[in-house]
Amino acid sequence: MPWLTPDAHAQQVEAARDMVLRRLDRSAAPRAALAQLLERKNVDSAIAQEVLDRLETAGVIDDAAYAARLARTRFTEKGAARRAIADELHRKGLGEEHIRAALAQIDGEDEATAAAALARKRLAASRGLETAVRRRRALAALGRKGYSADVAADAVDRALAEE
Repeated sequence: MPWLTPDAHAQQVEAARDMVLRRLDRSAAPRAALAQLLERKNVDSAIAQEVLDRLETAGVIDDAAYAARLARTRFTEKGAARRAIADELHRKGLGEEHIRAALAQIDGEDEATAAAALARKRLAASRGLETAVRRRRALAALGRKGYSADVAADAVDRALAEE
């Protein structure tokens, strides 16, 4: 029955959809990463666009939810600052509106509290060393997490004062 046999276009769409769904089975991913996957697999750009549009319409691909989830986990689990989270979201190909919305979950007070906790942890690990060395190491750790120099210095000064 020839009408039951999918045409070449339908077969290509199905193959591309399967690639995307297999990738999403492992972990969530933004649309840009999925588009890169299809490009690496030499999927026609029109077919890739069609597949990604359909999955986005169905709610399978949701960049806003992905950005919000990534921002929450990076902040709570790794202590990353908003700047570092924004950089990571940019690298993953998310748009400015999604990044702004995701970072809105973290306010300045939350960030200062997290910086203070990280500073206390780093200072505790370097007890026995000179204060200048401890301060420098704690500031460097906070800088690597994306905290601004002002936030890091305030956090380290407060943590040193608490000791």
